[in-house]
Amino acid sequence: MRINLTSVFVDDQLKALAFYTDVLGFVEKSKVAIGDDWWLTVVSPEDPDGTELLLEPDGHPAVKPYKAALVADGIPATAFAVDDVTAEFERLRGLGVHFTQEPVRMDKVTVAVLDDTCGNLIQIMHTE
Repeated sequence: MRINLTSVFVDDQLKALAFYTDVLGFVEKSKVAIGDDWWLTVVSPEDPDGTELLLEPDGHPAVKPYKAALVADGIPATAFAVDDVTAEFERLRGLGVHFTQEPVRMDKVTVAVLDDTCGNLIQIMHTE
């Protein structure tokens, strides 16, 4: 068994696609119209056949309160691995990304938390 697909709820799928591709550096994998929404996934350019991230619409009534509670408590919706958190923090900050937590080292893990502009906090992390 392996993880094939995971998702993050977003308030605007096309805005999310632009942020996740143009800023974070993922690449579009699938974009299929489903009514007013899309089956819209991105993947790492380093692993185009790897785990897909579904940019899922947050229209269900339970989702917005859930997302708001996570953000209010500073809890990331998901985490992405990077080679160097400090370097990625600097690159993304240079692109105007807002971080709610600058890089912090905790034992063998370094983490930082960013706002994805679509209603989520996302953690970037590196393990030594």
